[in-house]
This record gives sequence, C-alpha cells and structure tokens, in this order.
Amino acid sequence: MKMKFGFSLLLILLISAGCGSKDVEELSAINQHGEQVSVPKEYAGDYWVADFIFTNCETVCPPMTGNMSRLQAQLQEEGLDIQLVSVSVDPENDTQDKLLAFAENYQPDFEHWDFLTGYSYQDVKEWSIKSFQSPVKKMEDSNQVAHGTSFFLVGPDGNIQETYSGTKADSVTKIVEDLKKLKE
Repeated sequence: MKMKFGFSLLLILLISAGCGSKDVEELSAINQHGEQVSVPKEYAGDYWVADFIFTNCETVCPPMTGNMSRLQAQLQEEGLDIQLVSVSVDPENDTQDKLLAFAENYQPDFEHWDFLTGYSYQDVKEWSIKSFQSPVKKMEDSNQVAHGTSFFLVGPDGNIQETYSGTKADSVTKIVEDLKKLKE
C-alpha cells in the first residue's frame, strides 16, 4: 500500500510539474555589444524567443542560429516586433567579441536579437534547468557543451508559452503563426 501511495504521489508531482507555464528566473548578462542585460526584465511586456548556443559548437548551433535568422526575417516581413535571445552555454569561451563575430555570419538585426554571455557556466547551467528544464553539460575531453535544442517562446509576463524544435526549419513558420495569433 505504501508503495502505491508513494508512486501515486510521485506521478501527481511529475504531472503537476509539467502543467502550466514556467516562469523564467532572473539572469544578469551582457550582450554582444557589452551592454548589461537583465533577463527576463529586459524583455518584459512583450513576447520574446530564446535559445541556447555556443560559438565553438560543431553540431546543432549553426543550424539553430540559421533558423533563428530565418525567424527574424519572417518576423520582420510580418511586421512583428519580437526580441530574439541567444544565450551562450560556454561563457568562459564566448566573450562578447566572439559572440559578435559568430553572430555576424547570420545577418542579425541587433536591435531585435541579443547574444548573451557574462555569467558563469554554473549560473547558466542552473538557469537553463530551472527556467527552461533544459539541461546543460560540458563534455569530457572536449570543448563541446551538450545543451537543449529548443526555441522557447516567452510571454510578456516572463512565462514560457511554448517550446519548438530549434533544429527544424518548419518550427520557424509555426512560431510566426503562433505569435500572429497571440498578438491579435
């Protein structure tokens, strides 16, 4: 009987944890221009889209950043004023200058797209897990960092509204469609 109760309680807690929207906790950072940014306060009052990347990434970050660039272009075409936020999971390596050089390959409009660093690896690891349920882990014997590949749509109140695949190009269209509905 105790086993069934314990299992039931665990199941209820897991289901409850997955329900509803998740608040994005505070993170102090600097962007590619060395400007201080307080997330989510900086973007409060409107929708914004976040992802996790790093400049030495040899796998998912280039296509994710390419999709974020396509997202920015489609948002501009639709007249949607949405902030994009790419958060480095390798802040010890990703200085503002490295992020700026990395970003330039994707023709960003820096008025609407921040590349963030300026915190410790431990801070971003904990923030990613607590705010986005997205694990981050340094790979042994490598300069690579394992991280989630999602794009997160965050609402004006700092709650995560929706999660999309950052590696699939069709997610870009879905994000734009969802934002058009939300902004009506």
